[in-house]
Amino acid sequence: MNRLFDRYASLVFFILGAAFVFESRKISESAYGSNVGPDIFPMFLGCALILLSLRLFYETFQYYGSEQKKQSLDYKRFFIILISAILYALCLETVGYVIATFVFLVVGFQVMERGGWWKTLLISAIFSGGVYYVFVQVLQGTLPGFPIWLN
Repeated sequence: MNRLFDRYASLVFFILGAAFVFESRKISESAYGSNVGPDIFPMFLGCALILLSLRLFYETFQYYGSEQKKQSLDYKRFFIILISAILYALCLETVGYVIATFVFLVVGFQVMERGGWWKTLLISAIFSGGVYYVFVQVLQGTLPGFPIWLN
C-alpha cells in the first residue's frame, strides 16, 4: 500500500461521496408504487463512501515505515469480475434480482477465493434472498422478481 496514494484516494472518495449525498437530495423522495424513493440508494452509497474514505484516511496514519513492494496486477480476475458485472446488469430484469444476484455473488466469491462451495452458496443465497425480502416486504420497494417461467 502506498501511503500518499491512499491519502489522495481517500480525499477523492470523500468528495465523491459528499457529491452523491448532495445530489441525491435533489431527487424526488417517492416513487410510484413504492414507499422507498429513488433518493435512498444514492444517499446510502454516498454515506458509505464517506465513511469508508474517512477510515482509509485514518488508516494511512497507521502505516509503518516499510512500504510493500510492487505487486503484479491480476488481469484475469479483474476481467472475470468485470464481465460478470456487465452480465449481471444485463440479465437483472429478465432473470430477476434473486437469481441474478445469487449467480453474480457465487462467481465473485469463487474468483476471489477458490473452494469453499458450501460457504459460498449459503452466503450468496442468504444475501440475495435476504436483501430481496427486506427491500420488497419490509420497505415495500420494488425489485425485479422471479422470471415468468418460474411463477
